[in-house]
Amino acid sequence: MDKITIPNEILIPEVGRLLAEGREVEMRPKGNSMLPFIRQEKDNVVLKKKDKVEKGDIVLVDLGGRYVLHRIIAEDGERLTLMGDGNVRGTESCTKDKVLGTVVKIVRPGGKSVTPSKGKLWKALLPIRRYLLAFYRRVWTKI
Repeated sequence: MDKITIPNEILIPEVGRLLAEGREVEMRPKGNSMLPFIRQEKDNVVLKKKDKVEKGDIVLVDLGGRYVLHRIIAEDGERLTLMGDGNVRGTESCTKDKVLGTVVKIVRPGGKSVTPSKGKLWKALLPIRRYLLAFYRRVWTKI
């Protein structure tokens, strides 16, 4: 099968429209910000529009034409704070209405799928995440 790449500014608004219609959308995310749980060029994610998002959910968000797939690490009323699992610092903020969809499934190579966790242990490991990610990138991906 031929591979085509569609720019985010075209693809993501269409994904958002399909999610708003109540459909599930499977897509392959770009970038390493969600390592080690979502791997670029290997994993797909299945997104669905949910009535309620909560801390620990992995969400696709429109940040004014810049789109991120990150985990909600804090919630304060309508405000959300997001951080990628593969990041050791830096967050984004948005309101709940900017959430296009929530990851309900991660599809691994070969078709095996997993339901994402809320990431509580991974968040607790933030002080040593830098070392865990370095090990993952240098050693685990070579195995």
